[in-house]
Amino acid sequence: MDAVKCITERRSIRSFKPDAVSEELLRSVVETASYAPSWKHSQTARYIAVTGEKKAELAKYTTIWAGNGAIIESAPVVMALCSIKSRSGYERDGSPSTVRGDYWQHFDAGIAAEAYCLAAYEKGLGTVILGLFDYDDVAKLLALPENMEVAALIPTGFYEEHPAAPKRKDVNDLLTIIS
Repeated sequence: MDAVKCITERRSIRSFKPDAVSEELLRSVVETASYAPSWKHSQTARYIAVTGEKKAELAKYTTIWAGNGAIIESAPVVMALCSIKSRSGYERDGSPSTVRGDYWQHFDAGIAAEAYCLAAYEKGLGTVILGLFDYDDVAKLLALPENMEVAALIPTGFYEEHPAAPKRKDVNDLLTIIS
């Protein structure tokens, strides 16, 4: 699949078939996503595939918006996209490289999330990036070390249906050219 087709056809999927996603397929998606750019090639993104009982527990920490719990329950796997703290946007001595501080960590996590979603779509999987959940409880459930945090939860699986694209803003509303 070419890049334009992948970008323009990928949709956020909120309902999944019950079919399991193989470890081999997940590894292939993460391997492709590992090519996402990052600050000074710091590669801070980490992927934790959550299934079974842990996935059911994970759904409990989405009470901010109950719909996320249903999405998590319907997906055969939820990829917890995590990142290593205080590396992206920082120098080797620990000082911030810019006035933005840890902003770049979140920027890199966003790039990694989209790379993961595009790689998954290219391989026939649907995804949706979730951000409404209890970050501290999810970190405890995943037993994350102190130097890592959860950036997003990405339910992943084979999609029931592929929704149509929502209306996009006109490029004239999106683009400003200054010379």
